[in-house]
Amino acid sequence: MIWLWVGFIVFVLLMLALDLGVFHRHAHVITVKEALIWSAVWITLGLSFSVFVYYAYESHWLGLGNSIDAADGLINDGTTAMIKYITGYVVEKSLSVDNIFVIAMIFGFFAVPPLYQHRVLFWGILGALLMRGAMIALGATLIAEFHWILYVFGVFLIATGLKMLVLKTDHADPNQNIIVRLTRRFFPITSRFHGEHFAVRAGAPASYESEFPGTAALPDAAVDKARPGTWMLTPLALALIVVEFTDLLFAVDSIPAIFAITADPFLVFTSNVFAILGLRSLYFALAGMLDKFRYLKLSLAVVLIVVGVKMLTAAWLKEMLGSNFNFYLLGVILLILTAGVVGSLLAERRDAKAA
Repeated sequence: MIWLWVGFIVFVLLMLALDLGVFHRHAHVITVKEALIWSAVWITLGLSFSVFVYYAYESHWLGLGNSIDAADGLINDGTTAMIKYITGYVVEKSLSVDNIFVIAMIFGFFAVPPLYQHRVLFWGILGALLMRGAMIALGATLIAEFHWILYVFGVFLIATGLKMLVLKTDHADPNQNIIVRLTRRFFPITSRFHGEHFAVRAGAPASYESEFPGTAALPDAAVDKARPGTWMLTPLALALIVVEFTDLLFAVDSIPAIFAITADPFLVFTSNVFAILGLRSLYFALAGMLDKFRYLKLSLAVVLIVVGVKMLTAAWLKEMLGSNFNFYLLGVILLILTAGVVGSLLAERRDAKAA
C-alpha cells in the first residue's frame, strides 16, 4: 500500500516539475486561451484517473477496496470507488472556485503584476497540497477512532452553507488580516516588487531589469533604509503568505465535505490533489469573468448543505436508495452547479438586453 502512495506523490511532483520547470520556465502573462487549454488538460487528467481508480479497487491492487468505508459502511468495489472519486473531485473543484474569488481580491489588493501571478499560485498550491495532506491524515485518523465525528462534520457543513446564504460575501481588507499584521511586525517588507523574487537582500543591486524588464526600475525606499545585507520580504511574498492562509481556511470547509462522500484516505487525497492541481489554470481562465457568475456562491452554499445532510443521513439513504445512493448524490450536485451557472448567464443576458 505504501508504494501506491509513493507512486502517486512522485507522479504529482513530476507534473508540478514539468509545469514550472518546462512549460512555465519563463515568467509571462497567462492568456485566457492558454489557461483554458491547461484547464482542459488538468480536468481531463483528473477525470481520467477515475479509470485507474475503477480497476485498482475492482482488482484490489495493493490492498485497495479491502476495508469498510466509514462514511457509508460499504466496501468499495470498482464502481462505488469511481463514483465516490468523481463526486469528491466535482465537489472539491466547485468549492475551489470560491477560492478563486478570494485570490483575485488578494492579487488586486497587493497589485501583483500578471507576469508573476502564476509563480505565486504555483508555490501557494504546493503548500496547499502539503497542508491538506496533513489535514486529511488527521481527519482519517479521527474518523477511524471516533465515528461520531462524521456527524460533527455534517452539522458544520450545513452551518457553513447557511452562513454563505445569509451573510455578505464581501471579503475583509487584507490589511486587517492577522497573518499580514504579524508578518509585517516580525519581517521587514520592501515597498516594491523585485521581479519574481520573494525576498531580496538590502544593499544588493536594485535592478533586475536584465531578467525582468521594468519591474525594479523605481527606487525602493524600504530597501534603501534597511541595514545592508538584511533579508527583506517583497510584496510578492506577502501575497503568497495570504494565499496560503486563505487556502488553509477554505480547507476547513472542503476537507469535511469530501469526508461526507468517502472516508477512504486514498480517494480523499487523490480527489483533493487533482482538484487543486488545476486551480492555477482555472484562476486565469475565470478571473476576468467572476462577476458574471452571480449565483455561483448560492449554488456552492446549497452543495455544502446537501453534502452535510448526506453525511447525517447516510445510513437512511443507503437503506432507501440502495448502495448506489452516492451516484444519485453526484447527479444532484451536478444539477445544482449547472443551475447556478446557467442562471447566472441568463441573468447577465437579461441585464445586457435591459441596458
